[in-house]
Amino acid sequence: MKNNKITIIDETLREGMQYRGLMFSPEQRLTILEFQEKLFVDICQAGYPPAHESEVDAVRMLLKHARKNNYNIRIAAMGRANIHDAQILLGAGVNDLHFHLHIKNDVTQDKLDQILNDLLSTIKFIKKHNSNAALSIAMLDIGKSDDGILEQCVSFLSHHINILSLPDTSGMMAPNQIFEKINSLSSKTGKADISVHCHNDLGMASANSVMGILAGGKVLEASALGIGERNGIADLYTTVKTLQDQGFDINLNTNDIDTFKAYYKYIDSIVYEQTNEHLLTANTPVFGDAVKTHVAGTHAEGVYGIAEEEHFFLNSLCGKKLVKKYLDQKEFTYDEKKLVKITANIKNQSIALGRCLTRDEIRAIAESFI
Repeated sequence: MKNNKITIIDETLREGMQYRGLMFSPEQRLTILEFQEKLFVDICQAGYPPAHESEVDAVRMLLKHARKNNYNIRIAAMGRANIHDAQILLGAGVNDLHFHLHIKNDVTQDKLDQILNDLLSTIKFIKKHNSNAALSIAMLDIGKSDDGILEQCVSFLSHHINILSLPDTSGMMAPNQIFEKINSLSSKTGKADISVHCHNDLGMASANSVMGILAGGKVLEASALGIGERNGIADLYTTVKTLQDQGFDINLNTNDIDTFKAYYKYIDSIVYEQTNEHLLTANTPVFGDAVKTHVAGTHAEGVYGIAEEEHFFLNSLCGKKLVKKYLDQKEFTYDEKKLVKITANIKNQSIALGRCLTRDEIRAIAESFI
């Protein structure tokens, strides 16, 4: 795979502040940054300074903390693609300036030309005041934008910025649509790297992000537990792990599962404290307990997730291999020669009771055949 290096932008802080009214304290922001540094995240999108002075202060605080401790992670801030917001981001001291731009489909060519000229003025303004600035502009959004307008903007911006973000902001696209759209635009981006940012309204964010990278994306935008606006964005761990397993070169250390688990539990604790709901549930991929629960024997053969203990629910669907695995795990005494009869009795009793059997019921059946 040629040129397969992927940059990771962790947007837990900015997108997280858009999740159901969530607010991160300064201490929580620092802890989140520390998790990101320990996991080798490339860029922390730390906040949205144009929204309020407190966001400026938060970004400055994180930037100061990172520099004081010689962190490798880069601190970025986001705003609208105009000189007013550019001044605020420059004032926050970041070198990584991320912007978003929305152009309506009914725009005239003259108006579009004016918008692009204004953008160029903003870019020149930033470069004048910070020659080291790395610029990203997100075109909102690729699922709804007119193809002709989008192509003009991509061709124009790719010569002047570092990262061109192509977000499925509405979260309504399918994986094949993401692939086709980004693949068709990748030849027009020049030196700019395409960034993939997918929302999860249809539950496709992580899958869409994988397809966006396969289509030519070089930057992935994701968050812990997929936290973000509405139904969130791509999940950091599962998306990156999927890409790494397919050969992409990514700094994020998905092998440090203990730190990842602590990171996810920390985010979940903040969410629960403020919303009384959990993001980390039994059904959370990899980190939830459901990935190590078994009913049918076929599925019990695999090794999934990081749950500390496998859980078995024995009913009419169980087979003798699953029953044996359960009996061995619980260290029950049983006659292995009678395993077929034990299994049959478990099935029959489950049907009679209309539920899965309890630990004591299964042990009683096993011991009855000794």
